[in-house]
Amino acid sequence: MSTLEVNKITPVSGGTTVQVGESGDTINIPAGATIANAGTSTGFGISFAEAQRPNVNPLIINGNMAVAQRSTNATGLTSSGYKSIDRFYTTLYYTSSNVGTFTQSQSTDVPTGYGFANSLKMDCTTAQGSLPATGQIAIRQSIEAQDLQLLKFGTANAEKFTIAFWVKSNLTGTYNVSLYNQDGGSTPQVNAQYSISSANTWEKKVLVFPKDTSNGFNDDNGSGLSIDWIMGTGSTYTGGTAPTTWSAFVNNTFNGGSTVNMASSTSNEWLITGIQMEVGEYTSATIPPFQHESYGNNLNRCERYYQVVGSGTRADNLMYFYAYNFDGTSTMFGTYNFRKEMRAAPSLDQTSGTDYYTFKCNNAGDNFDGVNGFRGGIAGGEFYLSGGSSVANSSAGMAGAVLGKNASSHMALVAEL
Repeated sequence: MSTLEVNKITPVSGGTTVQVGESGDTINIPAGATIANAGTSTGFGISFAEAQRPNVNPLIINGNMAVAQRSTNATGLTSSGYKSIDRFYTTLYYTSSNVGTFTQSQSTDVPTGYGFANSLKMDCTTAQGSLPATGQIAIRQSIEAQDLQLLKFGTANAEKFTIAFWVKSNLTGTYNVSLYNQDGGSTPQVNAQYSISSANTWEKKVLVFPKDTSNGFNDDNGSGLSIDWIMGTGSTYTGGTAPTTWSAFVNNTFNGGSTVNMASSTSNEWLITGIQMEVGEYTSATIPPFQHESYGNNLNRCERYYQVVGSGTRADNLMYFYAYNFDGTSTMFGTYNFRKEMRAAPSLDQTSGTDYYTFKCNNAGDNFDGVNGFRGGIAGGEFYLSGGSSVANSSAGMAGAVLGKNASSHMALVAEL
């Protein structure tokens, strides 16, 4: 953990000035403010822990649950995938109905007075009182390996780190947060546990994780660290003791020591927000405040992994297409420059249906169900449609705008970990 070096303390009228470092920069201490030996402070607009925070983006992306490009209310969930809140993968592992059915939403239920407007809410809508042996219910965020170099893992200077968050549920008990180092060789797993002790009450949890001097993270854009907030598993993943040091992955330690089952009742719900990850070892008293970002900066970081091209019957166009006739087949294609360079060459996420889109050309429109595909790199690419439209109102070489025609139309690019 970084420290604040104080070279000189000088009394001044109405307070005290602390000289920091060798540069002569100062921090004014108001009258009545105190600094304890442990580094805590009173009487300041910001804490010393906050003042020490490096001016970098937080390691957890969208930890305040503000960005939900896919949906703000995803219902009838029985399978795994990215469902609503950006950067959070939902694990509902097994087959349909065997781990229950859930709604995941961007809720406005938040802890009061901490600057949060949204939380991620998991709400059980069809119960499964006994989970199958290999069942899992969890949410996960994965962090790129190249963003984890500051932990110095795999070296003698490796550092501990702290994950903090606000959580609320009607279901009290012991829960696991399980971490997996995707580049971690033979000892990739470590856990920390927290308890929800008061039903339906926002509680802040601060969990410290150990350093690993043996296994580092690759310096690449692949998944480096996966963080799972577990809400229930079957017997395959319980029964053992959750590891508190970096250990070999053993199935029954993944959710060891927990008997919570979020699918046990349709009354069950679980909410989380304010997730932060800090380098160093902190307690609830010393953890820096959550690093709030502007919505624009938050969205920009999310778009590295998921970028919406167009959604619904928007007035603005998705892109420009060019129409031509190739060997008697009507064909359209359009080039698209990404708003944000993506993590990797993306795949296409598209909803399609009868006349979901229209190609506006020559004062008329040619409707089509969806594009055939996408090809490109990390900064841009080409959408194409072959034989999906009569191109009746256009001629070879003519350009036009593609717009959504149905409220359910949605095109996006995916480069998730």
